[in-house]
Amino acid sequence: MMFDQGPHVVLRGGGVCVVLKTPENDMPQVEYWGRDFAGQTDECGHVIDRGNCAGCVTAGTVACPLNESALAALDTMTLKDTPPNKPDASWRPSLLPQGAEGWAGRAGLECARGGRPVYARWTSVATQSDPSSLTVIAADNINGLQLTATLRITESGLIIAQHTITNAANVTGSVHDDRATITVPNATEPLSISWLDATLPMPKYVDTLTQFTGRWPLEKQPATGPLPVGSVTRDCRRGKTGHDSPWMFIASVGEPRNQSGDIWACHLAWSGNQTYRIDNLPAHEPVLGAGELLGPGEIRLNPGESYTTPQVCFSYSDRGLDGIADRFHDWLRALPGHVNPVAKPRPFTLNTWEAVYFNHDETTLKRLADRAAEVGVERFVLDDGWFHERRDDTRGLGDWVVDPAVWPNGLDGLASHVHNLGMEFGLWFEPEMVNLDSDLAREHPDWILAAPEAVPYRADLSYRTQYVLDLANPDAYAHVRDQMAALVEQLGVNYIKWDHNREVTEPVHDGRFGLHEQTEACYRLFDELKTRFPGLEIESCSSGGARTDAGIGQHADRIWASDSNDPRDRVDIQRWTELTVPPEMIGAHVGPSPAHSTARATDLSYRAAISLTGCSGFEWNILECSDEQVAVLKSFVALYKELRGLLHTGRVMHADLRDSALRARGVVSADCTHAVWVVATTDNIRDWLAERLRITGLDSTRSYRVRLRREIGESHWGWVTPQWLSAAQSDDGFIAPGLLLANVGLQLPNLWPMQAIVLEFEAI
Repeated sequence: MMFDQGPHVVLRGGGVCVVLKTPENDMPQVEYWGRDFAGQTDECGHVIDRGNCAGCVTAGTVACPLNESALAALDTMTLKDTPPNKPDASWRPSLLPQGAEGWAGRAGLECARGGRPVYARWTSVATQSDPSSLTVIAADNINGLQLTATLRITESGLIIAQHTITNAANVTGSVHDDRATITVPNATEPLSISWLDATLPMPKYVDTLTQFTGRWPLEKQPATGPLPVGSVTRDCRRGKTGHDSPWMFIASVGEPRNQSGDIWACHLAWSGNQTYRIDNLPAHEPVLGAGELLGPGEIRLNPGESYTTPQVCFSYSDRGLDGIADRFHDWLRALPGHVNPVAKPRPFTLNTWEAVYFNHDETTLKRLADRAAEVGVERFVLDDGWFHERRDDTRGLGDWVVDPAVWPNGLDGLASHVHNLGMEFGLWFEPEMVNLDSDLAREHPDWILAAPEAVPYRADLSYRTQYVLDLANPDAYAHVRDQMAALVEQLGVNYIKWDHNREVTEPVHDGRFGLHEQTEACYRLFDELKTRFPGLEIESCSSGGARTDAGIGQHADRIWASDSNDPRDRVDIQRWTELTVPPEMIGAHVGPSPAHSTARATDLSYRAAISLTGCSGFEWNILECSDEQVAVLKSFVALYKELRGLLHTGRVMHADLRDSALRARGVVSADCTHAVWVVATTDNIRDWLAERLRITGLDSTRSYRVRLRREIGESHWGWVTPQWLSAAQSDDGFIAPGLLLANVGLQLPNLWPMQAIVLEFEAI
């Protein structure tokens, strides 16, 4: 072990830098992860902050080139001891920390062969690098292991880590290297992987951890507290991301802010079980990481077989939480196949669930489609209840054929009617599930993903009266794919709402724990359907927002953030969901009042304003609306269509406000000429004089016309109106310099509880 030896590798992207040491035949060690000191500079030699359009915003900060001299200084500045001293604990944790390196925290890899623990001893390590990626190829010829580890930094500054472990012992139980043939203990036994994590270190001064919990239908609830001491893990065992998923580990100095401060964050891009980890040990910098939570005996590698981990995303920001989100948004938006809101603006959607539930009637649904087209809806989605014997949630899952008892003429008439109205037609499926009361379960009980003794499950449990269908079974997979494909082709389905309601417990596939294969089969089915039907879009729903990770985000076109359409809850659920998911992918619908999930009554203007912060739509029987409400719906849909080009391509930001009852979220265009802010309350504001809202992200050299967009309906505030707001309600609007808007701000009105206003800013 030669700590801190070997050449440096410097990875750069999006204003972020990672510096590693790559000792010969040893695992690389991360020396630095944070702001890129060698960033672009302006004519004054100052670092340009990508988060502001105002030019030279960090005057006096001279860029450091990070040449060999500077890197040597970095070595000396950061080592806790002087070579050749031999520490009891490693000077720096490696990319895959192990006990053999003097690391006392959670090992990066835990595995065994034939009941005997296997501790990695890397006998050869080679690295390949370019300015944005590092690949490590390591071999352990003592224990018959091979590891390929990749660290890649995207143009947005997001770091993506992924590992592949291979059982390198051959069938004779040996490994051959240049010197001898080595007999590997228990080599004829499969290599069993307990876990394989990806980690990165953070500075010692980090003291706060934010993670998440939640429930149905109240997802993405942040929990902030002191950074825990010791080696701590947080697991999610629900077989999907889960309503109470950790979602992300966010480390900061003090409580994280929206627009300022250093933050180090980690997110697992995986839709199965998961583990998040913090190792905050006395002898080391804190280590942040995550990995797939594997089941007992789930990954058992025969000679030559490999296991590749899910992607682990690491995001550093010196601009608070908004900087973290920027990196995820830019990355997902740049992926091949991602929805392109420029090429195809995100359709305004009506989903029928809260409109009719299981009460399907062709005449009523055609009338609903007529009303939807009248107000400007562009996509009409028929939810649960259309297929074989599906009168409630106890029957029919797995039989993806139209029920003639409810639809005697099939769905062709409704689909044609919707298409003739100029709208897309969408259809609900739950492809990963099956009811015992279904033809599928009666014919193929062996296709259920469960231990045999778990079918049927105990009578005093509900589990939504359904089971998980084993998509890793090729026959089950083909059955679901072919039934879905037949309907997509026959009806011209443009959009699938894909649900996943039951948690996955005891997932036994072919005699072993099968959740990893099930998750990969789900991804594969998404991709296969979209490849077979170009233009088909799929929304990922899971009892609301129980599957909203960046893993499914690489296959889905839209994410249903929550089954709650209560805007009071949605304003926060959507805010935290967009830490990783860009707004054009977040379904955000206007529901009825009172809300079906909370029985809370809210004004239409409030529901509409919160809906604008995602991909808007209706979850509502709008046949029941009055003429006055219909007029507002028309104007709101028109406003959405007018603004969506900005709302779905711009940079998202959130104001740091003192009053806990206030929320303010903005989107600004790339050229800083256009912005829209939604200001909302969740309760009574604390003071009679509300605070000022600083409009960040604008060009300080230009002036802006500010307008109050009243198409959402009337909003209400106290008996006095700030003078700028009176002007903003006129045709000419209110004009102010961007410099003052950003640094002084607009005096907010005394908004009443659960009220919202929409403000538009256009450069003149």
